[in-house]
Amino acid sequence: MKTFTLNDGNVIPAFGLGTWKSPKNAVYEAVKTALRVGYTHVDAAWIYGNEDEVGQGLSESMAAGAIARDNLFVTSKLWNTFHAPEDVEKGCKETLSALKLDYLDLYLMHWPVAVDPGSESPDYKRVAPEYFIPLSECPLSVTFEAMVALQEKGLVKSVGVSNFGVSKLEKLIEETGVVPAMNQVELHPYNPQPELKAYCEKKGIRLTAYSPLGSGDRPESMKAKDEPPLLANEAVIQLAEAEGMSVAQLLIAWAIERGTVVIPKSTNAGRIEENFVAAGHTLSANTRKGLDEIGISYRYVSPASWFIPGVTYEGEGFWV
Repeated sequence: MKTFTLNDGNVIPAFGLGTWKSPKNAVYEAVKTALRVGYTHVDAAWIYGNEDEVGQGLSESMAAGAIARDNLFVTSKLWNTFHAPEDVEKGCKETLSALKLDYLDLYLMHWPVAVDPGSESPDYKRVAPEYFIPLSECPLSVTFEAMVALQEKGLVKSVGVSNFGVSKLEKLIEETGVVPAMNQVELHPYNPQPELKAYCEKKGIRLTAYSPLGSGDRPESMKAKDEPPLLANEAVIQLAEAEGMSVAQLLIAWAIERGTVVIPKSTNAGRIEENFVAAGHTLSANTRKGLDEIGISYRYVSPASWFIPGVTYEGEGFWV
């Protein structure tokens, strides 16, 4: 399996199992299947609500000898309600307890927004505007510094962010003096984010691609009418046929060849195996060019209700 070296010297597998949207009753078996097939990287998050089941799958797989902890790379994410510096360690320890681990290989700030932990629901779909804490009162830099402190305590090996644009990265680096090891964002041929990619490469920040297959199975409340389905794009289908691959395999191979980590989610044993095979495939130059020039621009994950000027972002926009 291809790996990338992070800016702190730690090594991350280029391919992993995503667990967002994976039901509790299915993700346990998905994790065990993936590790049995040969996966060494699992991506989790507190807000996914399934870390207990992910942890059970990890624990049983290690106990059975399917993988050793030193060969396993586990990523998780700090949720928005743990942004106060005194709450960061609490959020991390809740995740570690659920995952049944002593440390995380990579810990990310899930979103560049802070939410009052006393809100009625921390669910990303139901946060009322009044529960968002202005970034001026709870700066991202202060939260990130508390995450960096977790490294000294042996709770995490690497720290990074997720869903950050260039301006937020620049401000974070300026205020903390620390360059995040990772930025996990939505990346696929409809949303390749070349400017962000170029900036991260310049700064030595690795990118992880989430929703690499277009996230067609996300909740209906997150979907727009008549959105373009990536997996059903005729040009993409033709390119996949030319490569002798499924569309999902094609998109995984494309993501890795761009130098990004990719974490497709699946709970289907057959697709878990197919995705793993794709991680070792090299695309033809024509196929890469075809995907790079797909000509459609679309972001699937966009929590518009979070876009509050002066509260969740400053300047031109949330994603800038």
